[in-house]
Amino acid sequence: MNETTAEKVPFGQKLAFGFGMLANQMFPAALNVFLVVLVQDLGFSPLAWGFIFFAPRAFDAITDPIMGFISDNTRSRWGRRRQYVMVGAVILGISYIAMWQLYRENSLNYNFTYFMCVSLFFYLGLTIFSVPYVAMGYEMSEDFHERTSIMAVAQFIGQWAWVIAPWFWVILYDPNWFPNADAGVRQLSVWVAIPCAILAMIPAIFIRSESTVDREDFTPINLGSIGSSLRDIARSTIESFAIPEFRKLAVATFLVFNSFNMIATFTFFIIVHHLFSGNTEQAGVWPALHGCVGALITTFLVIPLVAILAREVGKKNAFIISQSISIIGYVLFWFLFVPGKPYLFLFALPFQSFGIGGLFTLMMSMTADVCDVDELATGKRREGILGAVFWWMVKFGQAFAGLLAGLVMALVGFDAESVTESAMTGLRLAYTCVPIVGVLCAIFIMSDYDITEERAAEVRDELARRKESGTEQMSAPHA
Repeated sequence: MNETTAEKVPFGQKLAFGFGMLANQMFPAALNVFLVVLVQDLGFSPLAWGFIFFAPRAFDAITDPIMGFISDNTRSRWGRRRQYVMVGAVILGISYIAMWQLYRENSLNYNFTYFMCVSLFFYLGLTIFSVPYVAMGYEMSEDFHERTSIMAVAQFIGQWAWVIAPWFWVILYDPNWFPNADAGVRQLSVWVAIPCAILAMIPAIFIRSESTVDREDFTPINLGSIGSSLRDIARSTIESFAIPEFRKLAVATFLVFNSFNMIATFTFFIIVHHLFSGNTEQAGVWPALHGCVGALITTFLVIPLVAILAREVGKKNAFIISQSISIIGYVLFWFLFVPGKPYLFLFALPFQSFGIGGLFTLMMSMTADVCDVDELATGKRREGILGAVFWWMVKFGQAFAGLLAGLVMALVGFDAESVTESAMTGLRLAYTCVPIVGVLCAIFIMSDYDITEERAAEVRDELARRKESGTEQMSAPHA
């Protein structure tokens, strides 16, 4: 591995990057809450809701690599990233407010078309902001441990989005705040968008960046070079999946994360309609507590425990153990969603939280190990390619999960105006069974994952020997 030295990044710079992360996570976190209003209050069908969930995220997954290419090759006295972060922040703020100016007096077709069009503009803004923003974090230091410190500060600040956002449910459905939820989102979108747009601008203003005006090694930004870049991305995706260990990580993450995302939006409907017979006012803070308590448990309990577990029993075993614990939580939800006793479901949250809390804590670390194995086999260092493909899988999976969620709601006959017992039973079965199936499949896929601590050390030693000898000889191709 290349050893680099770099001076410590000032804590103020880390905070500036962290505030950007809060915006990066708050926009989608609030959006996931607001989307419930489309079905619950504006009469969108589950299929329409699922398509709205799917299409913009699929669009986002396509535009990300294009924005990555543009950002990587921008020649400017402001550097490669800052101007895009600023422009993206402005687009995000304006489009988020515009997206939620929906009125129940309008026809369903009008509201659907309007929301779909503006949401595509919002997701374009998210791409313009988030892709260069994340890259800024990678560039802030060349020191391995300092990069970890930067990301730790950013993730701690960003995680609070998932603690705060669930409380928007309480505000939206409290008549003391708004006469109805659709009036609520029209105003609350302003309260979310303006502060978050300002937070998103902070990295562009305060994080230093060197001029790239004189860079001769950048690819010219034109339609021809973008097309060539897309072909390279497609080829790299195929090559990435030829690495068995990476393929296991990507598919297992897809199964766990997106089976969780598929049923996550059912939480509101189950709490409101099953526990409180459709009365959103009586449901009060309980939908918010589900998300908030789960996020707090993940942040302060699960992530530290999983990190310790990985050191003691290895990353693969820690993954299997943490995901197995999450199955207990999903089973408990079937029994602990009890009408009249909403507090009972809180006892399932510590178990369920091991699923997502353990997933990304381990998978990002394991992906770094795969990068070493890939370098040993190919002689190339390809963190960027593997990271882009990994997160493309996550994003497209989110879109697919949203579409499936709408299909499930349609199949069980869910109608927010008249919820039947059979429809609610169908949602609850999906809530328990879908993530269990996803987790079990992921555990099976990871059962023969073979990058152990010993093998990782051997790979690093071999890479070090090659660098010392100046030889980059090729290994045997991937199995």
